[in-house]
Amino acid sequence: MAVLLAGMGEAVPGVTVNRLCSSGLNALGMAAQAIRSGDADFLIAGGAESMTRAPYVLGKAGSAFGRDQKIEDTTLGWRFINPAMQAAYGVDTMPQTGENVAEQWGVSREEQDRFALASQEKAARAQANGRFAAEIVPVSIPQKRGDPLLFEADEHLRATSLEALAKLKPVVKADGTVTAGNASGLNDGAAAMLVASEAAAVTHGLTPRARVIGMAAAGIAPRIMGAGPIEAARKLLARNDMTVDQLDVIELNEAFASQAIATLRDLAVDPFDPRVNPNGGAIALGHPLGMSGARIALSAVEQLHRTGGRHALAFMCIGVGQGLALLLERV
Repeated sequence: MAVLLAGMGEAVPGVTVNRLCSSGLNALGMAAQAIRSGDADFLIAGGAESMTRAPYVLGKAGSAFGRDQKIEDTTLGWRFINPAMQAAYGVDTMPQTGENVAEQWGVSREEQDRFALASQEKAARAQANGRFAAEIVPVSIPQKRGDPLLFEADEHLRATSLEALAKLKPVVKADGTVTAGNASGLNDGAAAMLVASEAAAVTHGLTPRARVIGMAAAGIAPRIMGAGPIEAARKLLARNDMTVDQLDVIELNEAFASQAIATLRDLAVDPFDPRVNPNGGAIALGHPLGMSGARIALSAVEQLHRTGGRHALAFMCIGVGQGLALLLERV
C-alpha cells in the first residue's frame, strides 16, 4: 500500500517487514542482503508507524456463543497473547521489562534520569544547530485557510531538569525507577533510505553515503527484552573481527534509559561516551516502533559524515525478547 500511495507505480513490488521495534532496521539489513545475493539492485528500505492511529481490536469468543471477547489496544503491537506463551513466560508490559532490566543490571533511578536528561539536551542542541535538517524531509500540511503548515521539526523534545525528572512518579510500582521521563514516547514517524548496488548507484548517478557491512539478531528472555541488543552487538562485531573501541558512532535506540544503560555497560561502553547517540535518542525524539530502526541508521550515517568517522553500530531491543544490530561503514 505504501508503494502505491507513494506513486511508484503498479509494477513496483513491496513487502512488509514485521520485527516489532526493529522492523525499520531489519528492512534496511534485508535490502542489503538482497542486493548482496543478486536478487535486487535498487531498493527503498525503511519503516513507518502511526501510534496515534493504532486501532482497538476485538477478539473472537473462546467458545460458541461465548461472551468473553476482549477489546485490546494495539498501540504497542498486537495484544492477543497465546495462553501457552503466558503460562511459560508471563506477560510483562514494556515498562515492566524496563524495571526488570534495571533490577537485574543494577541501574538506579538517578542514573536513568541523568541519561534521559542527556538525551533531551543533546537533541535540543542538535535541533537548534540545524543538524537534523539533513535527516528530515519537511511535510506540507494544507490548512483550511491561509498557507500550508510546513512541518519540519520533531515535536517530542521536552525542556526538563534532573529536579523535574525526579518528581515524576514510577509507572510500574511505587518503588520503581521507570517513569514517563526516562522512557521513550509514543509517536508517529516515517523514515526510508535508498539501498543500491555499486552498479545501480553509478547508473542512476547516486553518490553512496555508507555501506551495510552486516546484520545480526539475538534472542533473550522476554521479561528482559531490553537487554537483547547486547548479544546482537557481540555477535555482529565478532563476525567482523571488530571491538566496540573501533566504533566511531554508536546509535542505540533508547526504549528505556534502564535498558540503554544496561546494554552499554555490558558492552564496556560508558553510557555518556560522546559516541553514544550524539544527537539525542528515542527518549527525546520518540520511538515510532516500525520507523525507529531506520531513523537510527540514518542518524548514524549522517554522524559519520559529520565527524569523518568510519564505522557505526545501530542496534536496538525488540519486544518479546530479541535484539538486532546493524554495522555501517562510511564511504
